[in-house]
Amino acid sequence: MRTPISSIFLVLFASVIGSFGAVFLKLGAERLRYGFKHILNAKLVTGILLYIGSSIPFIMGIRNGELSVLYPMVSLGYVCAMVWSRLFFKEHLTPGKLGALAMIIAGIVCISSGGR
Repeated sequence: MRTPISSIFLVLFASVIGSFGAVFLKLGAERLRYGFKHILNAKLVTGILLYIGSSIPFIMGIRNGELSVLYPMVSLGYVCAMVWSRLFFKEHLTPGKLGALAMIIAGIVCISSGGR
C-alpha cells in the first residue's frame, strides 16, 4: 500500500493542531495556581478541544495510508511545541534541543520518503 501525499499532509496538520493544544493546556494550567476551582477555564478547555479536534484530520489521514509511515509523523508536534514554547513562553532553545529537533525532522523525512 502506498501512502498518498494527502494522508501525509492530514497527519502533519493534525500534529500542528495538537501542538497548539499543548500551548493552550499550559496557559490554562497556569490558572490552576489559584485553586482547582479554575479547572474549567477557557484556555484549558481550548487546549482539550484542540487535542480532540486534532484527531479528526489524523483519522482522515490514516484511513488511506500506512500507519507505519504516518504515525511517526505525529512527532512533528514535538517540533512545533518547541517552537511555540520559545515564541509564547520564552523558553530557551539549547544546542541539545536543536539537535534533537534536527533528528526528528530527519526521521520524518526518511519515513515519509520510504513510504512512497
